[in-house]
Order: sequence, then structure tokens, then C-alpha cells
Amino acid sequence: MSERSWTSVSSPWGPLALAARDGAIVEVRFGPVPPGERRADASDVLLRAATEIAEYAAGSRRAFTVPVAPEGTEFQRRAWKVLQGIPWGETISYAEQARRMGRPTAVRAVGGANGRNPVPILVPCHRVIAADGSLGGFSGGLAHKKSLLTLEGAVMLDRESVPR
Repeated sequence: MSERSWTSVSSPWGPLALAARDGAIVEVRFGPVPPGERRADASDVLLRAATEIAEYAAGSRRAFTVPVAPEGTEFQRRAWKVLQGIPWGETISYAEQARRMGRPTAVRAVGGANGRNPVPILVPCHRVIAADGSLGGFSGGLAHKKSLLTLEGAVMLDRESVPR
């Protein structure tokens, strides 16, 4: 396996650090490129990912075509594959995601897998919300999750507005 190459792009959610290896995006981080990582700002796949994210942020891209290769367990990769099938502007619950994986009792494990998604935005874990309509969690923070869903016009409830 080759070394990761990193670049940083601006976005409405602040700087995003993108990592690629072997022609695919393997990580998207909210924040700057981690210190000491090798930068390769001119990599084709990194430039393509940066362009697609900018188009998404502008509202002109609804699906990503840049290759992604998130690294994780078999269960995590299955969970992330389901995420890739959730269309722009739609949300599903963690329970529905577990059901689509054929593991209807694995709701908590699905939430854990989504929290470890190394390529948020490109693999849209932000489109999974709690069964009560609240946002649930997001590795990039709930403000970013809400912003991504708002950009897509998804219907959602603020966590504070959901009765306990």
C-alpha cells in the first residue's frame, strides 16, 4: 500500500483535509491537514475531489463520482456502502440503515460505523438521523451535519425541539 497524499481545501464548513492513496480518496477531515503529512496538491484525484466538494457546496452537484476507498472492518464497509445509496436531500434512520444491511438489531453498531466513516460528505453519513427525527451524531460536529442537511434541503428537526 502506498503512502497517503494530502491537500487542504476551503469549504463552507471550514478547511477540509483530503487524503488520497492509489487513486482514491481515503480520508476527509474537518480541519487542516495533520502536521507532518505529505502534501500533494496537484494529485488528479485530490483535485477532482476538491472540485466535486466545491460543486456540492454550491448546490450544483448531488452525487459524487470521485473514487473513494474508505478503510475499515467488513461491517463498517457494508455500513458505508448503504450510505452511498441514500440520495441527496433524503434521510434515513440508523434502524433503517441496519435493516438495509440485513442486520436489523445492529442499530448501535451502525451508529458506531457511521461515526468512524473516514470520508464524510463523499460517503454521506450525515443523511442518517435518529428515529425521533433528531440529528443523532456526526464526526464533524452537529452544526456541520445540520449545515449539510440544510444545503440538501432535507427535512429534519432540531434536537432541542424533539420532546424527551
